Parts: sequence; structure tokens; C-alpha cells
Amino acid sequence: MTWQGVYPALTTKFTKEDKLDLKLFEVNLNAQVAAGVQGIILGGTLGEASVLSSDEKMELIRFSVEKVQNKIPVIVNIAEGSTRVAVELAQQAEKNGAKGLMMLPPMRYKSDHRETVTYFRTVADSTQLPIMVYNNPVDYKIEVTLDMFAELAQCENIQSVKESTRDVTNVTRMINRFGNRFKILCGVDTLALEELVLGAHGWVAGLVCAFPKETVAIYDLVKAGEIEKARLIYRWFMPLLELDIHPKLVQYIKLAESEVGLGSEFVRAPRLLLEGKEREDVLKIIKNGIATRPSL
Repeated sequence: MTWQGVYPALTTKFTKEDKLDLKLFEVNLNAQVAAGVQGIILGGTLGEASVLSSDEKMELIRFSVEKVQNKIPVIVNIAEGSTRVAVELAQQAEKNGAKGLMMLPPMRYKSDHRETVTYFRTVADSTQLPIMVYNNPVDYKIEVTLDMFAELAQCENIQSVKESTRDVTNVTRMINRFGNRFKILCGVDTLALEELVLGAHGWVAGLVCAFPKETVAIYDLVKAGEIEKARLIYRWFMPLLELDIHPKLVQYIKLAESEVGLGSEFVRAPRLLLEGKEREDVLKIIKNGIATRPSL
């Protein structure tokens, strides 16, 4: 696992009858692969993992593994409140063909330093899969600190971090303290260019679900030193990227997917479809983005 490049946090597609829509999921998956992403992530916030059954999660893993045919790795997010359940999910994901894991700290209970480190270590020790720590204290209330990472560095398969603290200086702090020990992937769409320029190795992206080519282009241009070209695309992209930092990011991004032909608006309750002025306002941003889409 290189942990470099663009890794879409894919949405889960549903039918009107609230079943998995694997046909539409494959349409989006094919677009991501064609655009040049370096891996896909299943079961994140955008993937509505909290409302998926265990059987549905495994079905998505098996389907994705079959369709990508080893072209790119399939990574599975673990967001659990129980260490035992997290271990079971990690082992099931590995058994069903996943090539990596993304892990949040324990959910619901605010674990302390020792408990958080032990949680990650226990799961890491239960699997051969490489792991990316998802560090998002803004939304999930537990920060994985530099001192925690110093202890987690002892686990060879804990290899990277999804940096979602909203503090871009953490990229430099991680590099200063750990060198190349951990790969760093930006986890906030609206900070991607800044963190890539500071040395982040990859981008776990949201709006890539609707705009894969533009997302990959920004990454490739930054890594090629073409900062001005990347900046022009990024400035066009920003109003769309801001849809990723709203509590209704799932509905907003699914609306964007629907507008570009890569998905539908259907979400699973308790989420509801957008309506009225809210939908009109978001749709205006999306349609303006489509109308002014840059040539690549």
C-alpha cells in the first residue's frame, strides 16, 4: 500500500426501495478508476456506514474487490464503539478481500490516551492489513495526538493518517517528529491544496465522488510542481468542496453525483432527501460548477 494519491470516500448507492444499488455504484466506481485514483474507501461517513448492516458492508467489499480486479486497493473504514466488534470487522474485511483499513478512535465513548492507543493496537494486532488512522477530533471528539502516534509507531501495519483536525500545521508537526514513518493524507476537501503543498502524500476526498478527474488533476499538478495550474482548478472547485464540510455532506454530495450522472440522491433514514430552498441553494452551486468546469 503506497498511501499516496487520491482515495475517494465513496458514497453508498441506494435504490428508491432502500436496497443497495450495485449497478449505479459500479458506474461511479468505474469513473473513479478511469480518473486515476489510487484506492477507494468504503464505509466512511459519506458511505453512510452507521446505517448499513454487516451483510451489506461485506457485500460492498466483495463487489468492489471483484470489480476493481486488483487495479487499486479497496480500503474499509472501521468506526465502532466496541473493540471486539472492530476486531471482527477488520478480520471480516480482510477475509473478503480488502487491502487496507481506515480507523477512527472508539465511537460514542470518549476514550483517554491509554484507551485510544490500546484500541488501535488491539485491532492492528488482529490483522495483517495496513491501517490509516482517521484523526478527526472536530466531528468525533477524540484527537489522536502526536504522543499517541509515537506509541502507535510500534505497530508496523499502522502506516498512515487521514489528517482531518482542520489544523494544517499538523502536517508539518507530523513530518518534523516522525519523518517518513507515517504517510499523511488530507481528509478535508477545503484544505487539500494547502496540505499537499506542505507535504501531505495523499487526499481522502469527498467531492471526488462527483468530480473525479478534477480532483486527481489537482493532486497530480501539485506533485508535478505545477502549483499555479493546480490553484486555478482549486479556486473553481472551492464552492463545491465546501459542500463536504456541512453536516448534510452526504445529501449534498449525492445531489452532485446525481447531477453529473454518477449517482442518485437516495439516502437512508434518518437522513432525508433535500427539499425546498435548501435543495435549490445547493443545486445552484452544483450547476454553476458544472457550467464553469475547467478544461483539463
